[in-house]
Amino acid sequence: MTHRKPAESPRDLAGVLRPGQRLLGLDVGTKTIGVALSDTGRAIASPHSTIRRRKFAQDAEALAEIIAANDVGGAIIGLPVNMNGSEGPRCQSVRQFAANLGAKLALDVAFWDERLSTVAATRTLIEADMSRQRRAEVVDKVAAAYILQGALDFLGRG
Repeated sequence: MTHRKPAESPRDLAGVLRPGQRLLGLDVGTKTIGVALSDTGRAIASPHSTIRRRKFAQDAEALAEIIAANDVGGAIIGLPVNMNGSEGPRCQSVRQFAANLGAKLALDVAFWDERLSTVAATRTLIEADMSRQRRAEVVDKVAAAYILQGALDFLGRG
């Protein structure tokens, strides 16, 4: 399997995709991974699922199934940058996850600043009058869609 080095920008990633391939959006947390998918035109992000974190091999296997079932050509992974723009231990952990995922699945990945994505997702769910329990069930995949949509909008602006 070819080792893939994560790209820094979604533009780098977009250049290697075939027409019609989807992008995967990931919100990688310590307990869960929120998953979102783009449409085939790569204009709209939709929440897909939440994966409960286990061992890396199991997480990668669950993602490999989603990738295979949806003709995914690359992934946008939210990078939890601090509010002052610095990178802390969580960024290092996410970067390592991305490197391991790219190597295991031969998947091209890029990062997107995810500052406030969970806050924005939670606010949207509260505005939709969703119960606290239901919000807890869906916030990670909604945050992944928020991350992915930001990258898609960036790509759409050319």
